[in-house]
This record gives sequence, C-alpha cells and structure tokens, in this order.
Amino acid sequence: MPQTAVQHQPVVQGVELRGASSPASRQVLTPEALEFLARLHRAFDPTRKTLLARRDEIQAQIDAGNLPTFLPETEHIRNADWQVAPAPPDLQKRWVEITGPVDRKMMINALNSGADVFMADFEDSLSPTWANVIHGQINLIDAVRREIAFTSPDGKEYRLNEQTATLLVRPRGWHLVEKHLLVDGEPISASLFDFGLYFFHNAAELIERGSGPYFYLAKLENHLEARLWNEVFNLAQDLLGIPRGTIRATVLIENVLAAFEMEEILYELRDHASGLNAGRWDYIFSVIKKFRNQPGFVLPDRAQITMTVPFMRAYTDLLVRSCHKRGAHAIGGMAAFIPSRRDPEINRLALAKVREDKLRESGDGFDGTWIAHPDLVPTARQVFEDVLGERPHQKEVLREDVSVTPQDLMNWHIEAGQITEEGLRLNINVGLLYLESWLRGVGAAAIYNLMEDTATAEISRAQVWQWINHPDARLADGRKVDVELYRSLVPEELAKIESLVGQDRFRGGKFDLAADIFDQLTTAEHFVGFLTLVAYDHLD
Repeated sequence: MPQTAVQHQPVVQGVELRGASSPASRQVLTPEALEFLARLHRAFDPTRKTLLARRDEIQAQIDAGNLPTFLPETEHIRNADWQVAPAPPDLQKRWVEITGPVDRKMMINALNSGADVFMADFEDSLSPTWANVIHGQINLIDAVRREIAFTSPDGKEYRLNEQTATLLVRPRGWHLVEKHLLVDGEPISASLFDFGLYFFHNAAELIERGSGPYFYLAKLENHLEARLWNEVFNLAQDLLGIPRGTIRATVLIENVLAAFEMEEILYELRDHASGLNAGRWDYIFSVIKKFRNQPGFVLPDRAQITMTVPFMRAYTDLLVRSCHKRGAHAIGGMAAFIPSRRDPEINRLALAKVREDKLRESGDGFDGTWIAHPDLVPTARQVFEDVLGERPHQKEVLREDVSVTPQDLMNWHIEAGQITEEGLRLNINVGLLYLESWLRGVGAAAIYNLMEDTATAEISRAQVWQWINHPDARLADGRKVDVELYRSLVPEELAKIESLVGQDRFRGGKFDLAADIFDQLTTAEHFVGFLTLVAYDHLD
C-alpha cells in the first residue's frame, strides 16, 4: 500500500503524527480515536513513568541484597475472602489458547485452528514497525466484524470458519512507547496506544456480537502496575459509555517479582480479571535480569532450565493455587514446537514432549494451556479433555497442598546444571537469528522447529551478559566466559547462519546490524533492561 510522509500537523490539539500516512492509518487514527488516546495518555502517563522509575529503585534494592518477599503491607488482601468477577460465557472454556502476531493470514489460521482462544499479539511476537501496528489494528477491526480475508500470491484464499476461537489482544508492555504518535510532545505509551485503538474501534461491536473486549497484560512487575491497568479500564469504559467490568484481562506472570504478588494483582483487577498465565520464557529472562548481580546466582544452559526445576515448579504451583483460591483461570505455558513437513521422527519426539508438558499442567490443576501452531491443537485438547471431560475448567482444584515460601521461588538449584560451549553458541546463534528477523519486521520467527519471539533473544543475550560479568560463570571445561571468548565465537556462528539461510539471503538481510546490537547488549557495562529499547530505534 503506497505511503506518503505526514505533514506533522496535529489533527487533535497536542497530538502529532510521525508515522507514514496511508489509507490504513487514516482509517484507524480518526480524530475521535486520537482524542481518546490523548485522554488516556494525559490521565495515566505520569503514573506509568513513576512506576517505571520504581522498577529501577527495586532493582537497586535487590542488588544491595534486599531480596523480594511476600509483602507485609498486603497480607490483609491475601487473608481476606474475595473472588474475581465471574468469567463471561465465551471465556469459561480455555483449554487450548493459540498465540501469534496480528498478521492477517496468521490471524485467520489461528481463529480457525480449533483452539478455544486466540491471543492476537502486539507484544513479543510482533515487530512493532509502524506498518505492522497499524495494519494489525485493521486486521482486528475486520476480524471482529468477521470480514477478514486474505488471498496469497498463489491465489489461495483464507476466510473465517463459522466457528472461531474467542479473541484476546495483548498490548505492548508499560516500558515501551509508540514513537510515531506524540501527545504534548512526548511519545505515547505503547500499552495505551495498542489497547486504546482496539478498545475504541471494537468494544461496542464485540458486545453487540455477544463477546467483549478481552486482553492479555504483559510484563507487569507488581500489583501497582495492575492497579494502573484497572484505572485505565475504568476510564476507557466511562469515556465510551460502556459499563465498568465489561473488560476482562488475563495477566501474564512472566516477571519473577510479580510471582510474589499474584493474589494482589488479581485483587487490583478483580472487577476485570479473568486469570493468570505462566509465561515461562519471559519468566526465566526476568530471573536472570533481576538476580544477575547476586553472589552465587548463575543459571546453566537455557535447555537445562525445565519446568520441573525447583524455582519454576514453585512458581507454577503457586499460580494455580492463587488463581483457584480467587475463582480465576490458571493458564499454562507455551508449547512452541513447529511440526516439520519433512521429518516425521522429529514430529513424533516433539509431540511426545508437548503431550508430557500438557499432562503435567493439567495434572497440576491448570485450566488450559498455550500453543504456537495449529497442528498442536489436537494434542493439547486431548490431554485436557481426558482430565476435564465435560467441565470447562477445574477451578475446584484448590491446590491446598501447595505451600510456597519466598525461598522456594528463589531456589536456583538445578541438578547437574552446567554452562557449556554448546549452550553459549546456541545463545549467540539463536539470538542473532531472531534479532535479525525482528529488525526485518518479522516478530514470530520459525527457528530450528520452534516458534520464537522476543523472549528468545532476551534470554540469549541476558545469559551471555551475565556469564561474561559474573565471576562464577565458567564453562564445564573450566574456561571463564569473557568478552574475548564470546567474540571469538560470533564469526563462527554467523558463518553457520549464512550456510543455513544461503548467501543471498544472508547478504541481503540485517545480520550485520543484528550482530552489532547483540554485541552492544552483551558487552555493555550496565545491563540493558529490554533489548527492544535499543533495537526499536532501528525500526521504521
């Protein structure tokens, strides 16, 4: 679609558009929608910035040895008798949830996949180019109205089936901004931009069709950040004349600090809450990030950090108990496997692992789980059907046997855990492959039969940074991980990538830029909180 430069004339007082103008952007960014966004920004951006500054203060406390614990000041909330709002009919059964970016073809396939829920993602699986976020909003508008369709270059047509998954949308996290829209001279919060546009254009239509505006909330670190979302929901509903409590939100507990405040997070959102999700990959990244400077804390190769290691087991058990105690859904983590079209043996082994993972989750009391590919729907669905039968969920499984202490959530012991050269190389290789894809505008990348998103690159570069900077980080053969070792391996891994993707693709891609950014992140004196804060400057 042809685009032209915007003249930077505010169509709403105090609002400046810096993204390219197109029919799509003009359809989405109407004066009324921009006014709505500006109202949200002015009401809540000061609090957002205060809460982000608080994250830095808490990190400084952890670095000083003041480790997190369950909050004494909110003990009365944990001890009180309360429940979240009942789930609406189309969010009662959430056995299988498929996720993916707001790409038109992928959305149609996901909605048609047979999953119970589709989470349309503006966050970790979307590279937030201006074109991607604008066309993503168009795709959602069309999907809500069942008008979404796509014709591939070879003429294949994609349209919605009569029965489709319930739609949820994940806005970007509080730490991100949308640089293409300024309000009073400052970039708008990406969270408010993504949420606000979807809500403004679709809330009434969703309600008319018997559903509602449902969301996933990413990267929350504490209950105060959940309180801010609740205040956003209340004002947004008031501004459009929609009853409070219509919105439903599921919070990803993908930050280790949020694990200490799960009940408080549900409490703050109780009129809008529908559940919590165990976001495993970002959770591991957050553990590395938050405790990177602690003496004796070094995690082994990422492949050795399974869901059954002590700190992950404690986290997921506590999540189920916290949710079911409060009448909320507990949703399990991601199965990221992408079936091979060429190797049945790869599929057999991988599907067996997926089934084992989902058996563990359903046996632990989870009410549903995440998958990344439509071909995994039958495997995941069968597991939950076998356990739940005719029941839409298992909230009656209260897990009163679970007793998790702060020490359990920080038990980093992994039996026979090691840092290996193979693990270091894998972090470099996969980190570069994903980052290059993201820089090209593709945020959901198929890498070695796995659907990878930003969390992949975050774990990869976080581990490399910590291994370089921590005195206890040594390879299994005794070598210290340092900048010289890391940089000696990068050219070799780039050569492997070139062999994998082909010379033309390699030279025509953004691998040099990806390598520069990855090097900047892994060799920086101070840890960078999110790689997207650096890489976003390189997106159109």
